[in-house]
Amino acid sequence: MPRLRPLAATLAIACLGVTIFSLAGLPLPFLLGPMFACLGFALLGARLQGPGVIGTMFRTVLGVAAGSAISPDVVTQIPDMLRSLALVPVFVGIIALTAYPLLHSLFGYDRVTSYYGAMPGGFQDMVVYGEEAEANMRVLSLIHATRVLLLVSIAPLALSQIWGVDLSARPGVPAGDIPAREIALMVAAGLGGWLIAKRLGVFGASIIGPLVVTGCLSLLGLITHRPPAEMIWAAQFFIGLGVGTRYAGVSLLELRRTILAAVTNGLLLAAVSGIFIAGVARLGIAPGLDAFLAFLPGGQGEMVVLSIVAGADLTYVVLHHIFRLVLVITCAPVVIKLFRRQ
Repeated sequence: MPRLRPLAATLAIACLGVTIFSLAGLPLPFLLGPMFACLGFALLGARLQGPGVIGTMFRTVLGVAAGSAISPDVVTQIPDMLRSLALVPVFVGIIALTAYPLLHSLFGYDRVTSYYGAMPGGFQDMVVYGEEAEANMRVLSLIHATRVLLLVSIAPLALSQIWGVDLSARPGVPAGDIPAREIALMVAAGLGGWLIAKRLGVFGASIIGPLVVTGCLSLLGLITHRPPAEMIWAAQFFIGLGVGTRYAGVSLLELRRTILAAVTNGLLLAAVSGIFIAGVARLGIAPGLDAFLAFLPGGQGEMVVLSIVAGADLTYVVLHHIFRLVLVITCAPVVIKLFRRQ
């Protein structure tokens, strides 16, 4: 029972955030409400607990949503995305050449921590690989948590002001409008795909596994709808809660140094992303909205949520984030070996 108290308090705080954002008419209440409410209470010293496996389960909804967008027409369009995907290695390379010196030379962190902190990979992946490479885990966690928090906070403003996205719109149809058989298939595809991908050791298993399984079912015509709004809201809730609770136990010293480094790093990533987004849109490689969500490294799950709300091309967005994660994770061991030799 004592272990459940921090989780119950965290859920209550997250629900309070949803209520405040909803009553105030603020955008994305189910995502930003829990995120900022948990962040605020964490900085005030409240004992909070992350969603753990429950949050991971609800992330499968995002994989199902991305997979349900796959159709024969979408598959035929994938070759057209190769020009844009070819820019991803360049994007990752420029970030490595700019963000790594920022953290290592300017803020004085060791090479391993600086490298894993600079790379725009998934939060969990970077933390796991960083721990194996003996990085400073507290610094690494805060840098990536702040990157996600900063970019996810900026993104809704850009979506509404630049592309006129209605962030108050329902992210899907009500559950009552979708056949019960399809909802059951979505749940099975989400949980089954996640467990299979996890068993195979696939990174980002909670999204990639459900995406592949749901995509196959969609191509077979067995799933014809996106997950209902209620499921997507639940996924937003636990993602926002998870981001906010990562600041639990942060000291004033960490706020002064690590958070400053993390915010500076996040703004640098946003600037580099902005250059690539503008270039992709200006060259006509992809619409600006899709490029924005594909090249902004605000977290795979978070960007999928925003893509659903904005009505962007989910296949395009997800492919770019997957490719970026593959590059970052594949190159990391090679770079760390070079550091150790030096």
